Amino acid sequence: MKTYVGLDVSLKETSICIVDETGAALKEGVVLSDPDCIAKYLAEHAPMAQRVGLESGPTSSWLWRELDARGVPAICIDARHASAALSMQINKSDRNDAVGIARIMQTGWYREVQIKSPVSHATRALLNTRALLVKIRRDLENQVRGLLKVEGLVIGRAKDGVFSSRVRSLLGERPDMALIIEPLLSARENTRQQLGLLERRVRQLASDTPLTRSLMTVPGVGPVTALAFMATIDDPGRFRRSRSVGAYLGLTPRRHASGEVDWSGRISKCGDTLVRTYLFEAAGVLLTRVQKWCALKAWGLRIAKRSGMKKARTAVARKLAVILHRMWRDGTEFQWKTATSAC
Repeated sequence: MKTYVGLDVSLKETSICIVDETGAALKEGVVLSDPDCIAKYLAEHAPMAQRVGLESGPTSSWLWRELDARGVPAICIDARHASAALSMQINKSDRNDAVGIARIMQTGWYREVQIKSPVSHATRALLNTRALLVKIRRDLENQVRGLLKVEGLVIGRAKDGVFSSRVRSLLGERPDMALIIEPLLSARENTRQQLGLLERRVRQLASDTPLTRSLMTVPGVGPVTALAFMATIDDPGRFRRSRSVGAYLGLTPRRHASGEVDWSGRISKCGDTLVRTYLFEAAGVLLTRVQKWCALKAWGLRIAKRSGMKKARTAVARKLAVILHRMWRDGTEFQWKTATSAC
């Protein structure tokens, strides 16, 4: 008899429900959120399970890999889709959620989430840490600027080491403010040093990866953008068409069509925010700083002239995602004369 399993995972315990082909519950239980305990329970009560579902979450990647290594046919499903289905239940509980996930597995009404490789997770962890330090440094600088503006002191444009020296020169005659701002400057300096270490790691990783060097031949795309794109896509074979990558990253317009109504709105902004931001920045570099001419830049500037620079940068960001994916699939470098052929 075919069986289907739903797992509602928490940090300490996991609720398990096993249903048959009709959706009737055969067995329910609670075990520790440990791969060995879960695999042992399934081996005893559902040895012929067709699908074992769990929602995407903080620990889902680790748990999926561990269960897969133990021969469990685990499937990680989109938490938003699961939430939409489980919201039909009157009572919310871990037990009911496990039953609902098991029936989602039985009906096949789910969207599977791609579990990225350990290499992609490590790369993304590096980029997330770098982004956090960049934000902390920016917040510290803004806090210092705000405190000084109240006293009528304006720093102006200042970066790296110039910022601290400029602030200290303004505080020369204000020892009371120096006691408040000096800890912020020390924190900023420590953050800047650690950020420099991460920047060197990012550049070294990009230099040691042939694929990253190939993606960086695209104008405007640097090591951070290339690594973020690789870590997000992970497997280019996931997408049958390169143009689907733009929608996956939330760079295509929303559409609503029903009856007499049919309109397109702003971009969906679904998917990964970090890589979408980096592609948007890369598009801005291509349109405003890259001196060499190419068909992609000409296309973007025509959109800018017609609809504004912001929409042009968004359109070029989508096209950059498509081009990067096609280059990855074909194993080629950027072709300046045929940059829009894959779009």
